[in-house]
Amino acid sequence: MEAVFFDMDGLLVDSEKVWLEIETGVMARLGAEWTPEHQVHLVGGSMERTVDYMLAVSGSSVTPEDLREWMIDGMVTRLVDGVQMMPGASELLDAVREEGVPVALVTSSLREIADAVLKAVGRDRFDAIVTADDVTRTKPDPEPYLTAAALLEVEPVRCVVLEDSPNGVAAATAAGCAVVAVPSLLPIDPAPGRLVVPSLTEVTVPTLRALIR
Repeated sequence: MEAVFFDMDGLLVDSEKVWLEIETGVMARLGAEWTPEHQVHLVGGSMERTVDYMLAVSGSSVTPEDLREWMIDGMVTRLVDGVQMMPGASELLDAVREEGVPVALVTSSLREIADAVLKAVGRDRFDAIVTADDVTRTKPDPEPYLTAAALLEVEPVRCVVLEDSPNGVAAATAAGCAVVAVPSLLPIDPAPGRLVVPSLTEVTVPTLRALIR
């Protein structure tokens, strides 16, 4: 096992509820309603996809640029107060690092939002960080994970990805990585080279190594 890649929203940190809070507030500003069912459509997607979907649902004439700014400002402001890590995430991250295995954070969120999360989680716990600003195509395209592998100079087939969304799992699989999936808002089925667990508390470094073997 040459490296481990952590997704951020819903996997490393419990931020999906923050996204729902900000999305609901922005949609109210547009005069429209927003529900958890709407949010499900956007899990693991990019900001551009979120903005387009929210404009389509609301029918608003607000420009995509303005809506994008509202979303970013809302998320960063909210995350300044800190964000809670998902159960088992901090312990697994520390265990991987103690083994001397490089770790990367790979997220579809913009760098501003990732930076706000990392202030709470600790930027120095990651050897590389890949955000939506660092790629031309976000998940489910494999580019984010291929970029992380290139930064760490490792082979994707010798890496394990930790994900919570079907988009993220698709990206990791297309990159050739093994996957541990912890489904959040959408179900994920087991598959060859993929372990599905209810929580990271059930995952250890030997668990990760076994997927490579």
